[in-house]
This record gives sequence, C-alpha cells and structure tokens, in this order.
Amino acid sequence: MTPRRPASPLTALTGRLIVSCQAPPGDPMRDTGTLVRMARSAQAGGAAAVRVNEPEVVAATAAAAVDLPVIGLWKDGDTGVYITPTVRHALALVDAGAAIVAADATARPRPDGSTFADLVAAVHAGGGLVMADVATADEGREAATQGADLVSTTLSGYAPGSPRQTLPDLELVAALARSVEVPVVAEGRIATPEQAAAALAAGATSVVVGTAITAPTALTRLFAAGLTP
Repeated sequence: MTPRRPASPLTALTGRLIVSCQAPPGDPMRDTGTLVRMARSAQAGGAAAVRVNEPEVVAATAAAAVDLPVIGLWKDGDTGVYITPTVRHALALVDAGAAIVAADATARPRPDGSTFADLVAAVHAGGGLVMADVATADEGREAATQGADLVSTTLSGYAPGSPRQTLPDLELVAALARSVEVPVVAEGRIATPEQAAAALAAGATSVVVGTAITAPTALTRLFAAGLTP
C-alpha cells in the first residue's frame, strides 16, 4: 500500500492568519526561548503558521511542539537583498525544519550571484516550499514564473520601485491576486483585524501580522510618543 503523502502546508493557510515572531537586533525579545514562547502563544491564539528568523530559532520552534508550519527566513545584513539572500541561507533553513522558506524575490542582485530561480530549485530539491517576498506586481509575477509557491507583499514600501506608505498595500495585493496562480500573502503594516480582513477581501489567501501582535517595544514606543506633549 502506498503511504499517503502529508497535505501541503499551504492547505492550512487559506483565509488564515500567519504571525511573524521576530525581534530586531538589540531588542530584549530577541532571545530564542522567548521567540519560541511567542510562537506557542500565536498557536494558542489561532494562528495558522508562524514566520521566524534565523536557523536556530526555526529549529527551536519546530522542535517545541509548535504544530504549525514554520515559515523560515534568515536576515543577513540590513541593506540590499538581505532576507534569505543566498542558496546557502535557504538550505540552512530547510535543514533547520522550515516547511516554507521566505526569501527576497525583488529584481535586485543577490550577493552570491545566484538567481531567485536557483534558490527555489534548491529549496524544492530539499523538500521545502518558497514564499517570494516582493515589492511590486512585476516582481511577484516574475517570482511565480520562477517557481515560487506563494508570493508575499512583504517588501512593498521598503524596496526600490515601491512607494513609501503607512497603510497596507492592498492595491498590490489585488494586482497580484489578479495576475498570479499561486497564493498571495498580504504582509506589511497590517495593524488591525479590520485591515487584515480587508486584505483577504482584496484577494489575499493569507495575512501576516507581526508588529501589532509581537513587538512590545515598538508598541510601547508608539504609545509613549502619543503621550508626549
């Protein structure tokens, strides 16, 4: 009898929330144990998946009875292509237990001279899926043609070619939903449940929320600034 293959992690994400469990360098929350507890809290609250930075945290999250797909990324640097910038970074995340690898799929050159398609092929060969983080509709369409399994609006407003903005880029969500066959993930500046629902209405398959749920330092700073005369 042929064993039944497990369902794709994408099946669990439709219409659901993904929580980004990360903390910036120097933040008191940037501790592996703390981030794992954050992921477990997200699971308890109803998240369908978690988005986690760095192989160590990915491995610890996957091993900590977090029965959710782990979307792994590896931020290396803070300029240019720094979200899972090379094939080496991507494969380290697969080895750590990431079901999905998130990587920059903008048109900018990658530091190892590879292409996004090279990264996709390597991750697929290792048994993982790839989430393409893009800033524009053209980049999303190109990422889909290069084999991305999901396309996310993560870099809208943060990369060249996309306008700076303070609200979620629902226009990009809608444009991608009209033009790619793979699931579209809304990510970036989603601060309320109403904005998350609006992203689904615009055509997103799933919604990623980070700061509004998992960033007490940034949220405290926001409230403190609001009380400053």
